[in-house]
Amino acid sequence: MTAMVIIAIAGIFAPEPSFDCDFSKIDAADVAWLITATIFVLMMTPGLSFFYGGMVGAKNVISTMLQSFIAMGIISVLWVVFGFSLCFGDDIGGVIGDPTTFLMFNNVGGEVYTTPTGKILGGATIPLALFALFQMKFAIITPSLITGSFAERVRFSGYMFFMIFFFVVIYCPLAHMTWHPDGLFLKWGVVDFAGGIVVHASSGVAALAGAIFLGRRKASTRNSEPANIPFVLLGAALLWLGWFGFNAGSSLHADGTAVKAFLNTNTASATAMMTWIFFDCLRGRKPSAMGAAVGCVVGLVAITPSAGYVTVGESIFISFVITIICNSAVYWRSQSRIDDALDVFPTHGTGGIFGTVLTGIFIHEGLVSGTTEGFIVFLYHLLAVVMVIVYTFVMSYLGYWLIDLCIPMRVSEYSERVGLDYSQHDEHYGLAHVGEREIAEYEQHIERKNSK
Repeated sequence: MTAMVIIAIAGIFAPEPSFDCDFSKIDAADVAWLITATIFVLMMTPGLSFFYGGMVGAKNVISTMLQSFIAMGIISVLWVVFGFSLCFGDDIGGVIGDPTTFLMFNNVGGEVYTTPTGKILGGATIPLALFALFQMKFAIITPSLITGSFAERVRFSGYMFFMIFFFVVIYCPLAHMTWHPDGLFLKWGVVDFAGGIVVHASSGVAALAGAIFLGRRKASTRNSEPANIPFVLLGAALLWLGWFGFNAGSSLHADGTAVKAFLNTNTASATAMMTWIFFDCLRGRKPSAMGAAVGCVVGLVAITPSAGYVTVGESIFISFVITIICNSAVYWRSQSRIDDALDVFPTHGTGGIFGTVLTGIFIHEGLVSGTTEGFIVFLYHLLAVVMVIVYTFVMSYLGYWLIDLCIPMRVSEYSERVGLDYSQHDEHYGLAHVGEREIAEYEQHIERKNSK
């Protein structure tokens, strides 16, 4: 609360950027498309809320959905105050941006911004403020993806602190290194069209660290039935729709690259959905709505890093291969003792990692000239992936550990038994999913705790 008061007061004294555009440089079609794409990307986070919320038990629907939804509040404020600067401020060593460059969105207005090295930040035909808003939606959904791994057992306050830690320590450096014109990965020739490294690999690895750190849920919680499979389908549909803005919008222009990314995104998702269902059938399972929903999202993840670079045929191949890998990873996870509740790492993490690797293979000669140079760039893609995995896992685990010293990251056994909807938020999903006996036991536990 104190921090929010300070930010609110500081906002009074923040300079007002100019939103008057030089229309000789701004392209109206690009502006219109990016505004639309930005709206679509923001829609993905509520879509993710439904996607995750329908998968968990009935006692944890609201808490799981809120963990995604709350990111729109926290990250939006942090992005304006200093987050955009850390990601896209003037380069410091190729790994982070100067936090004072766009502090409180200073200098973020209707003009195009040129870095001290003479490179244009974002699109050359859109206002910097629009680019900043578009990128903000990516920053919002990334920590939201992590929540599926420790669903049904994480303390809400501890999660919010981890979200801030992840955003500042992990997301911002990765975004700068990958997407800033002077970023380290970009200088190596590593390309990530819409977030295979920055969004999916980072969130997936952080999710794996969280699942390991928080430990397994109680057997009764793990074995609970999904609360609302229609929610899962609704969430998958919103994600599929929003992903057109996610990928096609990353062209930053209303051009052929945007159309190619749009086509590849839809084709990859459709291919993955059918592949997932057929592969499940080969394992002796019935085709399911849950499998179709998860499959289509895996296809979206798989094509994200290469959507604007590959042919439609290559998008089919990429999504097919990665879907088989992710399906196998989900099966392997289910046989292990790692309780990644909603399979964030086997789907998003694995999909982002292998999608980036395949991007290094299928990258076209228009981007990298020469066979030798192309092979070197592929090796740089591998190196970048390894660096992201190691850095994200170590720093995420450190973040969980540090926060746990101050605020226990995991709820008590009583809280887990009664469900996080009631124990963390004093709310219920639908009718009486929580029994009177469980509530009485929980309240007695709280009374005993407070009396000590």
